[in-house]
Amino acid sequence: MDYLKTVVPSQLMAERGANLVVINPGSANVRMGFASQDVPFNIPHCIARRINPQEGEEPKFSVRDQMLNCHATSSQNAERESAYDIIAALMKIPFLDEEMPSPNQPLPPKMGRVDGFSSQQSRDDSKFTWTNVTERSIKSSTSIDRSVYKDAEEDTPPSTSGDGNVEENKYKEMIFGEDALKIPPSESYCLSRPIRRGHFNVSHNYSLHQVLEDLRTIWNWILTEKLHINPRDRGLYSAILVLGETFDNREIKEMMSIVLHDLGFSTAVVHQEALAAAFGNGLSTACVVNIGAQVTQVVCVEDGVALPHTALALPYGGDDISRCLLWVQRRHRAWPNFQTDPVSKPIDMLMLNKIKESYSQIRSGTFDAVALVHSYDNEKSAGHQKTRLSALNVPPMGLLYPRVLVPEEYPPPPRSWFQDYDDMLEDTYQPSDSLYPSGNGGYGMWDSYPTFPTRLKKFDNIGLMDAIISSVLSTGRVDLQRKLFCSIQLVGGAASTAGLAPVLEQRILNKISANQSVERVEVLQSRTYPLFVPWKGGVILGVLDTGRDAWIHREDWIKNGVHIGSGRKYKDSYFLQAQVMCYYNI
Repeated sequence: MDYLKTVVPSQLMAERGANLVVINPGSANVRMGFASQDVPFNIPHCIARRINPQEGEEPKFSVRDQMLNCHATSSQNAERESAYDIIAALMKIPFLDEEMPSPNQPLPPKMGRVDGFSSQQSRDDSKFTWTNVTERSIKSSTSIDRSVYKDAEEDTPPSTSGDGNVEENKYKEMIFGEDALKIPPSESYCLSRPIRRGHFNVSHNYSLHQVLEDLRTIWNWILTEKLHINPRDRGLYSAILVLGETFDNREIKEMMSIVLHDLGFSTAVVHQEALAAAFGNGLSTACVVNIGAQVTQVVCVEDGVALPHTALALPYGGDDISRCLLWVQRRHRAWPNFQTDPVSKPIDMLMLNKIKESYSQIRSGTFDAVALVHSYDNEKSAGHQKTRLSALNVPPMGLLYPRVLVPEEYPPPPRSWFQDYDDMLEDTYQPSDSLYPSGNGGYGMWDSYPTFPTRLKKFDNIGLMDAIISSVLSTGRVDLQRKLFCSIQLVGGAASTAGLAPVLEQRILNKISANQSVERVEVLQSRTYPLFVPWKGGVILGVLDTGRDAWIHREDWIKNGVHIGSGRKYKDSYFLQAQVMCYYNI
């Protein structure tokens, strides 16, 4: 303790963080890096494997587990248009049924200009380039049949290196990260995302075994290629898993087995994402709102302990805002005549996300902007068109009015997946109560599966404002409620949306009833980029945890635990949830 009080924080991070690897996996991206780093690597959480097309079939790129209801139903469209009009009234912009300007009409004089954007956002009109799916390989010249050069019409033979070896191109068997999202549609690869909507992406078409194999392969690639940790040296390192509250205990156990048994780390520990987010901003008490790509989580933390009964999971995030942005532009006839399909063409989703990050913000009044939209219809030459984007303040307001967002549905996991259904907050987790409400149209995913008791409240696509109020008020103590309403913390990629914090402050304060005696609502500013706050909190928890009582050793895990996929309980002496005391306020 005396050493902790006297040491410089940067020195402490360098000394204790050099052999600590912090892993923060999400549905869309995984953040991984040494604890001694300032920021982690943020890599799309996906893998593309090469497949051999059957005889007579054309090579093509495919995405595993396409959406079931790719298009909104008529009732969903009616709700979405109604929600749009509610937002339009609040933002003081025209309603949907009002006359739209024709595509040839000049831009309105009061258009919001790009140079008026928040400093948190930057305009990026650059285009993506297709991934080169081949790589150079060297073959010994002695293994090549020299007869191929006997043909008189043969071109010059393959180039040879100085030692007589021959270089040739061959297809990459696996492609990771953003490169996997930019594979040309004419190439024979299958893209897989092992985590979807805050859970393992297990379905009838994507087995648990394959999900775990993909997780192992992706994480091993990042450790080897990005962090440059040789597999033989992994025993010299420890791992910190920072996991969202949506993961249940079985999923946590499987990820712990990957880290200790397969990747070979010497010790590992699990920390809750909400708790890590609070510590990442130097807080011990806060209402943590984590707006991810596909899931939004609200959890209250008091004195370094996440309160289970306050946890809420909402089935929308940044990806849904991007899809709403596309819908709004098409309704306003502002989108170019491109065949944009973010479902089957991940490169289109990359483009939508980039446009959303560059242009969307919450502000009153008509807000349009001119952007360069790229087309990836023709993979050999990506076209582009300068266009006016309309009503850019509507999609991010979907966080408060989620009916304007239409989350997609995926195939249900096999029945055997429910054999172990405890959640990370030492409570039972029921997907139908939060992440996958069956009332949002399409296929009722969980209707034929058993349900279990849960303390998570049931909301049908509740808005972010109502979720925060409900989570804070569920604590039941007035003094704590006042403290939490003044310590709202926004983390995650969409948390950096300009204008979101003041809108939440104003609307939460207006929504709270007078008898609650809450006079002030404050959204605290993050000390670092909101997307990396939970990862940074994992760094702080790992560096300060000198006792290591909650850490699990590889030998003990292999000896007393079970191998991947068995589904049996681990011994009670091994706790997957670590509550670490904060020695001092960083």
